[in-house]
Amino acid sequence: MSDFTLRNVPLLSRVGADRADTLRTDVDAAIAGWKDALLLRVDRRNQVLISGGQVVLGRAAELGDKPDEHAVFLGRMPDGRHVWGVRAALEEPTGGTDAPIEVLDLRRAGTIFDDISAQLVSTATALLNWHDSARFSAIDGAPTKPVKGGWARVNSIGGHEEFPRIDPAIICLVHDGHDRAVLARQTNWPERLFSLLAGFVEAGESFESCVVREISEEIGLTVTDVKYLGSQPWPFPRSLMVGFHAIGDPEQPFSFNDGEIAEADWFTRAEVREALEHGDWNSTSDTRLLLPGSISIAREIIESWAAQ
Repeated sequence: MSDFTLRNVPLLSRVGADRADTLRTDVDAAIAGWKDALLLRVDRRNQVLISGGQVVLGRAAELGDKPDEHAVFLGRMPDGRHVWGVRAALEEPTGGTDAPIEVLDLRRAGTIFDDISAQLVSTATALLNWHDSARFSAIDGAPTKPVKGGWARVNSIGGHEEFPRIDPAIICLVHDGHDRAVLARQTNWPERLFSLLAGFVEAGESFESCVVREISEEIGLTVTDVKYLGSQPWPFPRSLMVGFHAIGDPEQPFSFNDGEIAEADWFTRAEVREALEHGDWNSTSDTRLLLPGSISIAREIIESWAAQ
């Protein structure tokens, strides 16, 4: 019972479109495909239009006869059409759609998206957030401009290329190898909201070392047998969540050393299963334990452990 794997691919890790990375540097091919390309609009609040579980895509050609300098290339649909993303006000496509249209962001819509929509919106959100904060070089402060379909920025003075920044973070389920697991509540979370332990990877540190350090810092436990489970992009604004599980000793007392955790406890598999039945953090249930929503890899890890 000490080992388990993820039952499903985390929601934001799903792949439905071809990333077509070779087209990012093929300017002629990008321009040739623009006239038939689809366009994903993402507003300043990282919201998109959604209809029937799919992100609403417009026609790229409505913006002009070639890609805008600030458009980002997202890939190629199964039918071969290119898809681009832009930071812009949301507009319904010409002709409209039969299904009702909603305005939602990735956090609220990830559970209803199909695979293609999840991939496109995750990628667009991450890229556009990076461009918003990378207009000047981190080396000398010179202005930078987008190149390679939005997958790089080049220093306008020195020519140095910069690429989208990703901040890796670990997230780990600590369990006793049998029937209990640790869940914790951060200091800024409401009562009864619990999740897994997580933290950012430091320079010069491996993922596994980060797991051991973060759990020791946050709740004072010494963990062993660290094992990888899976990963998920988390573009809020630019993280990559790398999931693990590890063994801890229930007899070792908790020690909240870095001030991030308000409380932690060992929960039985039966208690976790009951909490899962009540939904997620939005539940109106008065149960002792409320768990994270399905968009997070935390939910998939917890569900996979509870299903043993």
